[in-house]
Amino acid sequence: MRILLVEDNEDLGEAIEKRLRTAGHSVDWVRDGADVVPAAKGEDFDAVALDLMLPNRDGISLIAELRREKFSAPILVMTARSEIDDKVSLLDLGADDYLVKPFDLRELEARLRALIRRTGGQTSSVLALGDLELDLAGLNASVGGKPLELGRREFRLLEILLTHAGKVVAKERLMNQLFNFDEAVSINALELHISRLRKKLEPARVEIGTVRGVGYVARAVDG
Repeated sequence: MRILLVEDNEDLGEAIEKRLRTAGHSVDWVRDGADVVPAAKGEDFDAVALDLMLPNRDGISLIAELRREKFSAPILVMTARSEIDDKVSLLDLGADDYLVKPFDLRELEARLRALIRRTGGQTSSVLALGDLELDLAGLNASVGGKPLELGRREFRLLEILLTHAGKVVAKERLMNQLFNFDEAVSINALELHISRLRKKLEPARVEIGTVRGVGYVARAVDG
């Protein structure tokens, strides 16, 4: 998944960015409140992790503007405010979840995963297609109950394709969600990951089809 991280505290921001990237997520980190709306409009994000106290603009006004602009990705607020009235106001304004500082980074990642699942209409943390199962919480995959070794980006690529199983996912979307904005990568990197995945999925009754000029689609194979 691709996350927009909005946090001006360098130590906390670095810790969150490292945690999410280590788990295979793409992270765009914004430190200034004035840069949030342009960043949100410029890319296709799966979720936003938003601090309220920011330079030049506060998180509350940002939530209001993003929702007015029909920005639909879930927003998780990170703040030191713990009063019930604050929580209710933010949720009513358009935030989707609330995490009080200090927090465990594992909980932050789990809450982001849960928000994205709900947005996509998915309730389970396990994706299944053919004989393949992908455990998003445990970050592991199996074929017919046997472990399947996947690289970090291979896992995230499969997560995206299985979330949209049977539907074509554009190459541009895959590139945006797999790679960070500051990485200099070409479409060849994506094609290499697809090629490796196809070989690993041969016993799984799952194929990754190519729609020329558009993208890729994951589907189950009979037999």
